Amino acid sequence: MSIAVPDDAQIPERGEGAPAVGESIDSHYRMCFACGLDHPGGLHLRLTAGPEVSVMGELVVGEHHQGAPGLAHGGVIATAMDEVMGSLQILIRKPAVTGHLETDFHRPVPVGTILALQARALGQSGRKVYCEAVAYAGQERVVSASAIFVQVPVEHFTTQGSADLVQRAMQERQQGAPRWWGEVNP
Repeated sequence: MSIAVPDDAQIPERGEGAPAVGESIDSHYRMCFACGLDHPGGLHLRLTAGPEVSVMGELVVGEHHQGAPGLAHGGVIATAMDEVMGSLQILIRKPAVTGHLETDFHRPVPVGTILALQARALGQSGRKVYCEAVAYAGQERVVSASAIFVQVPVEHFTTQGSADLVQRAMQERQQGAPRWWGEVNP
């Protein structure tokens, strides 16, 4: 990976109210392609909080994940890697967006493969959080990735995305939908 963690970076701490080690990490938004339960064609990733600022999960590569016949589409795998690293921000308890993502494919991933996903935060410098992830098929590392996530204010989502959808998500959370940024964020 060519993403260099700056010398002044510090390992971020888990934020107050973050899921404990071994606890499931709820989907941040029901229609998220990667983790949303209600997305009809989504990956439906389920992730678990690990020690320090780390997470783990699993992706079962199905027929609807294909690019070439019988093989997972690289973009689908990159999405899973982005999501597993993005979920680290849930443990830090600050909203962030992907600023840079690199994915290395070490071998093709056939349909039917169960990928074990692991990610951890390497450091934080200012608003940038440096992360890495690995996907294993059995004992073999098949994909690795690194990313920089940039912490943003909540207004980022209403000004850059759809204010109506953000408002709807906030209303759904008031009715019991998962809260992964705490009470101050949509």
